[in-house]
This record gives sequence, C-alpha cells and structure tokens, in this order.
Amino acid sequence: MAPTTQEERIALVASLIRDVPDFPKPGVVYKDITPLLANHAGYKACIDALVEAAPADIDVVVGMEARGFVFAAPVALALGVGFVPVRKSGKLPMDVYSESFSLEYGSDTLAIHRDAIQPHTRVLVIDDVLATGGTVGATSRLIRQLGADLVHVSVVMELGFLHGRANLESMGVSSVGALITV
Repeated sequence: MAPTTQEERIALVASLIRDVPDFPKPGVVYKDITPLLANHAGYKACIDALVEAAPADIDVVVGMEARGFVFAAPVALALGVGFVPVRKSGKLPMDVYSESFSLEYGSDTLAIHRDAIQPHTRVLVIDDVLATGGTVGATSRLIRQLGADLVHVSVVMELGFLHGRANLESMGVSSVGALITV
C-alpha cells in the first residue's frame, strides 16, 4: 500500500537509502540513493514528500547537476512551475554566471544562464544531499546574481554532522528543510 502521510513517505524514503562504507575513500560512509530511485513507490513517495514540504507561491524550482535534477524536475512539474538547471562549468551554451566552491573532496564550479530567472522570482532549490553546503551556497549566490529571491532549500537528506545548515546560514540562507537528517 502506498504511503499516505508525510511520516510514512519519509520512512519509506529512509529505508531505501543504502550505506556504502569506505566510498569514495576509507572512513567515509556514502549514502547511495540508487535503490530509492529504482523503487517506484519510494521515488514517488520522495517526490510527494518534497512537494508537500514546498512553500506556497514558488515561481520556479532550481536543481543542481546531476542528482538534483532527478528530484527538482518532477517537483517543478507537480507544483506547476518551471525547472531551471544549474550546470557544471562549460555545459551551458549561452552567457552564464559562474560560482566556484569547495566540496568535501575538492572543488567545482557551477553555472546558470544569465536569462534563466527574472528578478524577484520566488525560487525553491531542491537537491539530493546537503553535506557541507558548498553546492547549495554556490547556487544561492547564482540566484542572487540574477536578482531572484531564494525562498527555500529542500533536500532529501542532510548530513548533519557536516554542519551544512550552519554554513548556509552564515551565507544568508536560512530556510532549509530536509526529509531525513543523519
């Protein structure tokens, strides 16, 4: 039977995330979402939970390459709004804003088309995991460069021990929600 409450949806989602010890390096426990994506009921429950947690009056949903796309695009469809991709450097064909940031295992650069979002647009950012906050922080800076309003960030899972939420708050991102916090 399909989960009908937010609590049931979140429990199903949590049950389908697999721990992979020592990946990508010794001592790290990787949170693998592929079993969640492969399970229709679980994936649907995850999207439904993200939609239920979304603030009202969102104009557009932003998702970051690559796993953020998997969650953000269906949430945008369910909310009846557009989806804007934030891509890795060199992947977008038009004029872009770019932001570099640190990751747990290195650094990266994200980009967004300069005409992707209009000023004062109300934006919901969706991603799979909040770790240190680097990816979401860079995305929030891109959204600000466009003059849009970052209303809320929703993630499937937050790795609380990495203090990403506190890092985001220091960057001015205060509205953050996670379906699951470990």
